[in-house]
Amino acid sequence: QAGQYVLYAGDNEKFTNRHRRMLHDNGMEEVFVRAEQRPRYERYVEQHLARILEDDGIPVEERAGVFNTASAAIVKDVFDNRLPTGLAKREYGRITRLVEKSVKFLAEDEALKRVASLVSHDYTVYTHCVQVFVYSTAILQSLGEDEETVIQSGVGAMLHDLGKLSISPDILSKPGPLTDEERRIINTHPVKGVAQAMDVPLPPASVSCILLHHERMDGGGYPGGVSNEQIPLHVRAVTVADVYDALTSRRSYADAMTPFEALSIMRNNMAGAFDLGVFKQLIMILSDADIV
Repeated sequence: QAGQYVLYAGDNEKFTNRHRRMLHDNGMEEVFVRAEQRPRYERYVEQHLARILEDDGIPVEERAGVFNTASAAIVKDVFDNRLPTGLAKREYGRITRLVEKSVKFLAEDEALKRVASLVSHDYTVYTHCVQVFVYSTAILQSLGEDEETVIQSGVGAMLHDLGKLSISPDILSKPGPLTDEERRIINTHPVKGVAQAMDVPLPPASVSCILLHHERMDGGGYPGGVSNEQIPLHVRAVTVADVYDALTSRRSYADAMTPFEALSIMRNNMAGAFDLGVFKQLIMILSDADIV
């Protein structure tokens, strides 16, 4: 109030709907949580975000705001812990604004419910998608892509793994190697993702990210085995970001790699997979080059 923090709820005091109504009736629009309680807050978001996004009793605009806040928190974590500290603050501000604009594309009831289903199915898939958004957006901005393409690609990045809704969590979280049949099932998720998005009015650039993000430059990817210029530049950025984030994140079957280890594997063990210009741009960003 009046620019000052006011302690509203103390230790062991339960925050109820009555408290919420009193705050609202007195014009309070924000509450703050102490930093040491952040882990508990993050657990709360993980447990309840899907329910909030699916709740028809909450106006769509408010649900979109909650989705934006949750996604922006993941973006901040990427900048704080996964990108060089020297990256300009204006770059962080620029990407958070792109998050807001991308969320507006998803501020439709059915779109939010698709996101809610993804969050509910596997929260780590949702966080991965937002992290891929950050890396691919930074790459496309540094390559000089226009803002409309960047925003539409960002929407595609956020939804690129939507098809995993149709895949059992037992397969997604399997701690050991996949069988041939399980791998075949996993490989259906780009096509299933497009099917999941059929009732969401997505622009073509977003749909192409969902469908083509596992294609390779040498034609050895899936689902269509397309290659080179058949893969749009914005999809190539999402592909590089997707693999890098997967390798540097802790997964059920592997510990997180360091950035150097991940980039080395992408360069030495995945020849032919990536657009080399896009890959080099990611390296420039991660090495704290001036990307503005």
